[in-house]
Amino acid sequence: MLLAIDIGNTNISFGVFDTTDLIHHFRAESSRTRTIDEYCVFVEQMLALLNVERRALNAAIIASVVPTLTEPMSSLARRMFACEPVVVGPGTRTGMPILYDNPRDVGADRIVNAVAAYDIVRAGVVVVDFGTATTFDCVSPKGEYLGGAIVPGIQISAEALFARAAKLPRVDLTAPAKVIGRNTPHAMQSGITYGYASLVEGMIERIRNEVGFPCAILATGGLAPLIAKLTSCIEHVDDSLALRGMRIVYERNRPT
Repeated sequence: MLLAIDIGNTNISFGVFDTTDLIHHFRAESSRTRTIDEYCVFVEQMLALLNVERRALNAAIIASVVPTLTEPMSSLARRMFACEPVVVGPGTRTGMPILYDNPRDVGADRIVNAVAAYDIVRAGVVVVDFGTATTFDCVSPKGEYLGGAIVPGIQISAEALFARAAKLPRVDLTAPAKVIGRNTPHAMQSGITYGYASLVEGMIERIRNEVGFPCAILATGGLAPLIAKLTSCIEHVDDSLALRGMRIVYERNRPT
């Protein structure tokens, strides 16, 4: 069995695969202060809760955008599962040409998302990942990673508004029934949610016009379901897209 570890700026996602099937998925906070011992205890407890035998896991892959957590997670794989993890990065065989000016600059999360999305649609595709930042990543019909765009995420955009506007209250990130809010909390919720949905629709329209080929639109990330239901362009939401891409990349780099 394979353990996929997706290290993001906010959360670490763990996925347990039995061959090609993602059978379990759990998360922890991306804490720079938590020790490797604490992470090992957390994973041990979660596996026990899910009735997964630790000895059944004999392989691991890591995709990280937090360099300070990459080595602790690699140590976790060595200590708990006696394996050397595949770490997605320069030199990793992704099976996808990276047409970025400097391929080393592309985050591992963006690459594994693109690999998974192309594996699903086998055609031109754009992945919208609603994480700490929201990323748009475009793949050609030939399976080439073309690049994309990065914008501030919904949560950090909202936090900036709460912090910088003294008279505005903190509100939940939910969509009100109408775009025109008749009180300040609803007006803020409208601007944050419908405004962000409009940002996504506008970016997708610009990307489609620029590339000149049909693109399927897939979304992932914690707030993807919220925004997807407010747009007309997102066709499919998969919160486990990065983990599925990591499984594919692992197979292409399986130790011999």
